[in-house]
Amino acid sequence: MLYHLYEMTHAAVTPLRVLARTTHAAWSSEFNPLGQTPGGKAIVAACEVIERTTRRYSKPEWGLDETKIYGQPVPITIEVVASKPFCNLLHFKREPAALPRKHPDPKVMVVAPLSGHYATLLRGTVAAMLPEHDVYVTDWIDARMVPLSEGKFDLEDYTAYLIEFLQFLGPGTHTIGVCQPGVPLLMAASVMGEADDPCLPASVIIMGSPIDTRRSPTVPNKLASQRPIEWFERNVVLQVPWPNPGFMRSVYPGFLQLTGFMSMNLDRHMDAHHQLYKSLVAGDGDSAQSHRAFYDEYLAVLDLTAEFYLQTVRQVFQEHALPKGRMMFRGQKVRPAAIRKTALMTIEGEKDDIAGIGQTQAAHDLCVNIPPEMRQDYIQPGVGHYGVFNGTRWRTEIQPRIRDFIRSNMIKANAAE
Repeated sequence: MLYHLYEMTHAAVTPLRVLARTTHAAWSSEFNPLGQTPGGKAIVAACEVIERTTRRYSKPEWGLDETKIYGQPVPITIEVVASKPFCNLLHFKREPAALPRKHPDPKVMVVAPLSGHYATLLRGTVAAMLPEHDVYVTDWIDARMVPLSEGKFDLEDYTAYLIEFLQFLGPGTHTIGVCQPGVPLLMAASVMGEADDPCLPASVIIMGSPIDTRRSPTVPNKLASQRPIEWFERNVVLQVPWPNPGFMRSVYPGFLQLTGFMSMNLDRHMDAHHQLYKSLVAGDGDSAQSHRAFYDEYLAVLDLTAEFYLQTVRQVFQEHALPKGRMMFRGQKVRPAAIRKTALMTIEGEKDDIAGIGQTQAAHDLCVNIPPEMRQDYIQPGVGHYGVFNGTRWRTEIQPRIRDFIRSNMIKANAAE
């Protein structure tokens, strides 16, 4: 019923949204001299704020049409190279003829989080990797767009997807798990290590991930553990309404996730929209565009399948199944100790309020059989959760360390062969 109420509310404010758009167009027209008066600018600004706060944000574009290698522009084509019901594997293909160097760069699969936002949240992550890596990204699909006939999707299915993608990409692929995927990525590497799979990842790089949330628990960690799993089933699991393709699928809806995200810093978000209004009235186009770019991404959310969400809450945040040695995959126990040939790097942000200090580092305590020379742990000073994979510190301090770690372990792997 709540999902239907959300849909009806969105439909109910459509006239207001259309009126705001129409008024904005009329008053911002170059043929309307009143639009440049103080009153006209205030009307235009108010209409934009109203329209933006009542719209539904669709999946953003990647906007990565080219990269630069040695200062030379290289066109980028985004291709779907493997497709599953709940995820597409994207290849950010650099134009071969335009590459200034001919030796192949390392293959890197960036595992995007399935925690509410689209994979495009990692636009800055991917952009920084493109000049020196052959980049692939997991592009998760909104669960409300997946027909019920495609079946379930849970944490084990997520792990199976990663294994299939690694087998598709072949030996020597490096992996980066950003935030939530740290657990299933470590599970996949463990399962493949146990089987001595020739396509096991050359390296696993985990950033701001909840490997063991008993360490430095944060507010979201505590909220997930304070209530029984039945509470989440009753209060946040809803069915997708008609006419969406996923009609009748049980999901944790994106709009509920967004409510949770924004409630953590509600004053900041309200102030940001007030600042947008003032920037528009003052004609500060750069500030207004910066606001638009951030919120076009932040407010675009997708639904998670109920089984994936509930299993993640129970096993990762409540039972701590992986660090306790109780995590299962397809009937077999997941053993991180089986990882022997895969290098491991963990990265945390000093001010991360989502995954506290030590939660990602815990991976090293689990992967006891990785040689010391194939390990690295790094804590980035001065950044929070988002700054671990986006922004200036990511580009100038974190990404160069990842680049060097990947190449160092390419050299070691070649020497071992």
